[in-house]
Amino acid sequence: MVDIEKANQEALKRVLDAQPVWVDVQKAIDVIPGMKKNMLLHAGPPVTWERMSGPQKGAVMGALVYEGLAKTPEEAAELAASGEIIFEPNHHHHAVGPMAGIISPSMPVVVIENEAFGNKAYCNLNEGIGKVLRMGAYSPDVIERLKWMEEVELPVLQKAIRKAGRMEMKPIMAEALTMGDELHNRSRAASYLLFAKITPYLLQTMDDIKKTNDVIDFMFANIHTFLPFVMASCKASLEPAENIEGSSMVTVMARNGTDWGIRVSGLGDEWFT
Repeated sequence: MVDIEKANQEALKRVLDAQPVWVDVQKAIDVIPGMKKNMLLHAGPPVTWERMSGPQKGAVMGALVYEGLAKTPEEAAELAASGEIIFEPNHHHHAVGPMAGIISPSMPVVVIENEAFGNKAYCNLNEGIGKVLRMGAYSPDVIERLKWMEEVELPVLQKAIRKAGRMEMKPIMAEALTMGDELHNRSRAASYLLFAKITPYLLQTMDDIKKTNDVIDFMFANIHTFLPFVMASCKASLEPAENIEGSSMVTVMARNGTDWGIRVSGLGDEWFT
């Protein structure tokens, strides 16, 4: 008979032993396992285009325009309904995403490695607040910001973190908690701490003063800069606790505006909604 308590102790130990470290920023298509050019990853359990909530549909439409697969939101909606686009949960690809959670192939993603176990997790960079794709917005200024993040922010941050080599996430999270953050809706302190740690490397790797200054200004003004880092860190920390026979630990809790679902360690990849 399986010892559930022992299984849960092992699952908890793996979570506590996790050492999430920021190691890179890359395009989703280049680093997320199983990502395809005609694939969009989304928040929550599996959901079809027809069942998606309004904001998630809006985010899909914006992502398809951003990727150049559609010229207008109307074309994007037709394409999404055509069956030519593959929709899969972020959690099926070691990834997470905020709100609608849409990750498209060209989007820059944070790469977090759990050094204790060797697994990696991914989350798209944060757009800031206001009118943003994750909330379902798809106006031209939203698309323009996404392109800027791909063409400017990605290479600037990539050079900086590669110069740094690695950056531990737990110390930032621990200090931010003592400063009032809860590390999701409020991540202001953690964002400033990350900013302070990465800025020297941004300056050391600066090729274009304007581009680097723009990235610095964007990161400093965005109170959610740290959000993708903590989300990917949590994903990387929890994945080693999956698939432990007999464990009742919930390793995934996710929603997409239509369904809320969980996955349980000892029950494999099955979703319960």
